[in-house]
Amino acid sequence: MAEIKNYTLNFGPQHPSAHGVLRLVLELDGEVIQRADPHIGLLHRATEKLAETRTFIQALPYMDRLDYVSMMCNEHAYVLAIEKLLGVDVPIRAQYIRVMFAEITRLLNHLLWLGAHALDCGAMTVFLYAFREREDLFDVYEAASGARMHAAYFRPGGVYRDLPDRMPQYRTSSVRGPREVDALNANRQGSVLDFIDDFTKRFPKYVDEYETLLTDNRIWKQRTVGIGVVSPERALQMGFSGPMLRGSGFEWDLRKQQPYDVYDRMDFDIPVGKEGDCYDRYLVRVEEMRQSNRIIQQCVQWLRANPGPVITDNHKVAPPSRVQMKTSMEDLIHHFKLFSEGFHVPEGEAYAAVEHPKGEFGIYLVSDGANKPFRLKIRAPGFPHLAAMDEMSRGHMIADAVAIIGTMDIVFGEIDR
Repeated sequence: MAEIKNYTLNFGPQHPSAHGVLRLVLELDGEVIQRADPHIGLLHRATEKLAETRTFIQALPYMDRLDYVSMMCNEHAYVLAIEKLLGVDVPIRAQYIRVMFAEITRLLNHLLWLGAHALDCGAMTVFLYAFREREDLFDVYEAASGARMHAAYFRPGGVYRDLPDRMPQYRTSSVRGPREVDALNANRQGSVLDFIDDFTKRFPKYVDEYETLLTDNRIWKQRTVGIGVVSPERALQMGFSGPMLRGSGFEWDLRKQQPYDVYDRMDFDIPVGKEGDCYDRYLVRVEEMRQSNRIIQQCVQWLRANPGPVITDNHKVAPPSRVQMKTSMEDLIHHFKLFSEGFHVPEGEAYAAVEHPKGEFGIYLVSDGANKPFRLKIRAPGFPHLAAMDEMSRGHMIADAVAIIGTMDIVFGEIDR
């Protein structure tokens, strides 16, 4: 009788559920996973090294491209680290705008995660629904920063500019008649804040639609309940953070435990799971979308009532306004020096972390007093999660590996940095 041996299967990187650049080497006994070995290095983009050859402000757009689904949250940690070293004050209005956009980014991230995770497990409709909402949020990104995805909107000392008074509108074209355009522009007549306010009123109904499609769906529960179970103790030992940690029943959220900007003024709850499986992590993220919506509403109300500056008036760090620059010689010099040489950051080191949609995203920054970072190290939340792939998938079927990759919310830009 021939001896039956385990065989090795190359899973990805081209497989759609391997999310582009993840190569998994699976050791299988039949269809049961005995070992899962994630291989990284297929994307390596050297962000940490590139930042050492750019000024502090030139390195900022690289942050958008780390986790390219959570753009402004990456920027947030970077500017907080610079501000720690500079000791610069950020205007309160800028802090509210940052928090609002951090939560808009959380919605963008969770919507893509929900659509992609459902698609990986065989549900098509959720993906289309989630992208419908993402379009509105990308319109807000574009109105504020000029870019739909890689915004480069946060700045050391505040944000690039205040929110516009008008929302961009659709125009008639060969594919859209006047009646259709009027319907599309119905909620775009006011400012960007009006549009965001309108979105927050519509959004809870959309989340209900996702839950109607998935939460009690028999097939969805068969694919996620009891899959990839991680105990709270083990989640902590493996360095989990964000929904992966909270899904295991551990209540830890940097927005509550170590508040930054104006999170200490916000009223929101932290959803926590019980079982630590894929289904609990799904429920945690869905509830996080509802809580983010609450935070955005609070920011909108405050921003409407409180105008003010959105970036520091320290012209060694932030440029003067265009009017000042064109009327004052001193401001012109400040402007020239800032954009040709950048600002010098005092010697020292700082670590700043934010509650990124995927977990704790940290920037460790070392300055030697120059206008460029001496060292930049990124604490990517997805890296420890991917490291747990072997442990989470052992004893499961090949199809469950897809659900486990999905529940981790893997984006390789930050893992393979």
